[in-house]
Amino acid sequence: MTIDIKELVSDDASLISRRVWSDSAVYELEKRAIFGKSWLFLGHESQIKKAGDFVQAYMCETPIILARGEEGAIHASVNSCTHRGLPVCRSDHGNTKRFVCPYHNWSYTVSGELAVIPQERKVKCSPDKSKLGLKKVPRVESWRGLVFGSFNPEIEPLEDYLGDMKFYLGAWIDRFPGGIEFIGSPQRWVLDANWKLPVENQLGDVYHGPYLHASLIGSDTEAGVEIDNHAFNAIPIKGHGASFRLMPEDTPVDKLAWGFETTVGQLGSEELKEYLRSVQAQAKERVGPIRAQMKGLTYGVYPNLSFLWSNAGFKVSHPRGPNKVEYWSWSVVPADAPEHLKKYLRNNHASFFGPGGVLEQEDSEAWMQQNIGANIDFADDRKFYYGLGLGDETTHPDLPGTVTTGANEYYARAFFQRWREDLLGTEQSQ
Repeated sequence: MTIDIKELVSDDASLISRRVWSDSAVYELEKRAIFGKSWLFLGHESQIKKAGDFVQAYMCETPIILARGEEGAIHASVNSCTHRGLPVCRSDHGNTKRFVCPYHNWSYTVSGELAVIPQERKVKCSPDKSKLGLKKVPRVESWRGLVFGSFNPEIEPLEDYLGDMKFYLGAWIDRFPGGIEFIGSPQRWVLDANWKLPVENQLGDVYHGPYLHASLIGSDTEAGVEIDNHAFNAIPIKGHGASFRLMPEDTPVDKLAWGFETTVGQLGSEELKEYLRSVQAQAKERVGPIRAQMKGLTYGVYPNLSFLWSNAGFKVSHPRGPNKVEYWSWSVVPADAPEHLKKYLRNNHASFFGPGGVLEQEDSEAWMQQNIGANIDFADDRKFYYGLGLGDETTHPDLPGTVTTGANEYYARAFFQRWREDLLGTEQSQ
């Protein structure tokens, strides 16, 4: 079936075809046009502190080993032996000097070079091992410890790709003098859903909260009132997004400081609360007066990285076909927080947005139900409507990018405009 990209997404992205979410041919084009050409999140430097440290990652459906080499550099290699294709790394994380294929014991260094072929001594003509290393990800860069890779060797530098999204990510990360630390392996679960809906949910969809999560953040709750009165969505670059509340200057510290919004902060020890207050006390000096007043909600980095401010979690929506997604979710803490407080702070994330989290279960059910709606027969003439707030986009004197109220769906329209441009670019280059 021929794919008409312009028919799938209208010019202003207010109408989205159900095929965008369900069509296998569209998905194959996404793999080439988006995942083959964008910066993709791989992990955090805190996960690979020492030489020989490694973690597993994915770039779309391609398995990746992210590792710290003996020389201290970070390497990303495709986890597939160049002899018969088996994975050479089977542990989620660890420290090693060699990755060894279990089939014929070909052995690779942490940086991906082929070191040993056991059968080599049995043949007269030895192969050139320098040409048989693991396939390397051609571009690997990091910002504030967040490591990204790209299969596109010509892609712009990561800092340019992030653009003003750094302003919004830094509003949280830069509050902590020692930066942030990823704790443990990611929690992982598989859903019958398209990869884009979890991304869209975290880009700026704050107004499903009072309905889907009414028991905790209904419109008459404190969080719901704050969203109504103080929420903004900022789109620094199409595809990226940040939703947050910009609180008044006279907001009490316990109503503003990161960590107090969750049950961990509210029920934690006085020592924990004093630590959270001390972080906020330094915020104006560390991130400036405007960002010190930010009380974040959800962020997104194109194409598939999400961040939850209050619950301190980074998430990646790994596609596993047009109708399946593997969701990875890490708990994140301030790197220089006392170790005993880190144990409490990591629960900010898991209790609400781990696979068994109170809110995550409700989101997951909605995403799977949307997938059913995207696949039903005789309904694609009724496209999904994304036009709420169309034309109301504006700017803010203190905030970079296009800025809207929380109810405006421009965050999603901007994502799909970029999605459309990427797919059209690949289609025209063929």
